[in-house]
Amino acid sequence: MMMEHKLHVGVLFGGRSGEHEVSLMSARSVLASIDRNKYWVTQIGIAHDGAWWVGENVLDALMQSDVSGLSPAALFPDPTRRSLYRILPEDTHEQLERLAELDVIFPVLHGTFGEDGALQGLLELADLAYVGAGVLGSALGMDKGVFKSVMQAEGIPVVEWMVATRSEIESNVQAVAQRAMQLADFPLFIKPANLGSSVGVTLCLSAADVVEGLFEAARFDRRVLVERGVKNPREIEVSVLGNDQPQASIPGEIIPSREFYSYEAKYIDGKSELLIPAPISVELTRQVQDLALRAYRAIDCAGMARVDFLLERESQSGSDPKLYLSEVNTIPGFTKISMYAKLWEYGGLSYSELIDRLIELALERKAERDRTERRFRREES
Repeated sequence: MMMEHKLHVGVLFGGRSGEHEVSLMSARSVLASIDRNKYWVTQIGIAHDGAWWVGENVLDALMQSDVSGLSPAALFPDPTRRSLYRILPEDTHEQLERLAELDVIFPVLHGTFGEDGALQGLLELADLAYVGAGVLGSALGMDKGVFKSVMQAEGIPVVEWMVATRSEIESNVQAVAQRAMQLADFPLFIKPANLGSSVGVTLCLSAADVVEGLFEAARFDRRVLVERGVKNPREIEVSVLGNDQPQASIPGEIIPSREFYSYEAKYIDGKSELLIPAPISVELTRQVQDLALRAYRAIDCAGMARVDFLLERESQSGSDPKLYLSEVNTIPGFTKISMYAKLWEYGGLSYSELIDRLIELALERKAERDRTERRFRREES
């Protein structure tokens, strides 16, 4: 009997970023929930040094930082070789063994080299379907400085900000600090422009904090973002799903366990609360959803994103409290208890169904790309 055709999905995780460990958490949930009756699944792990690995229990091997039982792997930027290869050592050379022909790549990579367009460029060259935003959407969503410029051009409210480079900070940190403190009154937030999960983020309440924060953020990126801190804000998040006709979920609210939603508050102490739905008015709910969809379309996002907002608790000028769009996360935290999945679960879409839908959207996006003509033929008169 012929076996029913199943799509072959490569789940890609780990990566060369400060969010490596967060990626492993997300991947564990995806691998535990993806429907094995529908898909063949191959684990592809990327170690901190950028090496690609395949084999049995790749996720556990990366969790334990022991890849001795795995094989190195490679994916070529060649559309005529759309397969994953295992690299086998020989006496004086290495040999490639075709491991699997993949139908879809499911990247569960957060931060640089996974969420910033670099990986998406490789997958485009390889002519593979993949979950999530393309090169442009990924890059724009990742760089918080350029992203804010796009939002400002679209008339979407963002807080005041500036960008400094690592070389500027290292050559004259006091000048950069002075420029940062002229941006707005304290508090200020300083963060790497191209990272997430609150890695390298500093809440600044003094000039000394600013100098420290600039150096801290510059450890993780060559571009550093400084932005005005909204005092004691409410943190509202919306999940968006879809390609050209995206849908926005009901908003949720984060009640961080610490002064702000830091890495520790997100992933370590387990004391932050998720309020679903967010206790906000119907009018504000619609405004948040509308802005989320506008931002999603503005950066040409696809597949999924979590859109984060900051809401003033009270007005600074007697007018209505202001809502600011903070960022768009094109590969948001993807564990079963992450806000992105929980918001869709509240709307009736289970975690495994969400995985199915994202794979469908990846194939839909690939089919749309395939309609693009790659050769220009001039008609003869």
